[in-house]
Amino acid sequence: MGTAGTEHEATVGDRRQLINVAYRLLGSLTEAEDAVQEAYARWYALPRGRQEETVSPGAWLTTVTGRVCLDVLGSARARRERYVGAWLPDPLPAHAERDGYGADPADPADQMVLDESVTMAFLVVLESMTPAERVAFVLHDVFRYPFAEIAGILRRTPAACKQLAASGRRRVRDARTRATPAGQADVVRQVKAAWERKDIAALVDLLDPAAVMTADGGGRAGAVLRPIEGGGRIAPYMVAIADKAPGLELLERSVNGAPGLVARRDGVVVTVAAFDLAEGRVSRIWVVRNPEKLRPWVG
Repeated sequence: MGTAGTEHEATVGDRRQLINVAYRLLGSLTEAEDAVQEAYARWYALPRGRQEETVSPGAWLTTVTGRVCLDVLGSARARRERYVGAWLPDPLPAHAERDGYGADPADPADQMVLDESVTMAFLVVLESMTPAERVAFVLHDVFRYPFAEIAGILRRTPAACKQLAASGRRRVRDARTRATPAGQADVVRQVKAAWERKDIAALVDLLDPAAVMTADGGGRAGAVLRPIEGGGRIAPYMVAIADKAPGLELLERSVNGAPGLVARRDGVVVTVAAFDLAEGRVSRIWVVRNPEKLRPWVG
């Protein structure tokens, strides 16, 4: 086997790609960074001869990262059953909206490529997949890895991996958002205005009758523990929050690459809300209040 990789090549060129893969597989920036660090630790632990004979250090690191993520996903269900309230993926800010802060190559949030595969709606669908489905679908459909390589990660045949990816693809297709970014921005702007006016009737008009709001406080911030179902229940709840939280500043911000809202108090981000639309009305609202998940949001 010919020599094609060195330790330097394996550490410089691949971290951004690996962080992007791991975040989509896990939905957590912290867990994604830990998975990538574990992959690099295993690379550095290899004898020098093994490193030099590795044709593609990047492919080796991807395989190890994928296997680490698969193990994490396998234990995630039990951990999330102990989580206080609903668990939601970590919300990501747009790089340009991190007020006063330049990009930091060491910060995983600044390594993320913000596209359709990181929208909150997409990540929530990924959460419904089995670990093997998620790995096969994300690596093949999002990152275009061949099934032969995915088979090495999942320790299954390429044909089995193809079936897993197809199953994941069906889940995504069935839940596909129907809003354009421009259309979503307009509706989110109207939600912001109605919320600031404490206008329940206007909010009800903007919400799908079957809308669902899910909040993630993680036991570290006040949040409703169960999803609220129905636009007629969500609207008065939103107004009640406004009444109980004077001094909140509501801002239009990109959340995971899609139009969303951010609430600040005294310049500190305390809430991030992501939205999904169906036929021009808000069908899903995901509210993240757990401060551990808001670390990338500097204001």
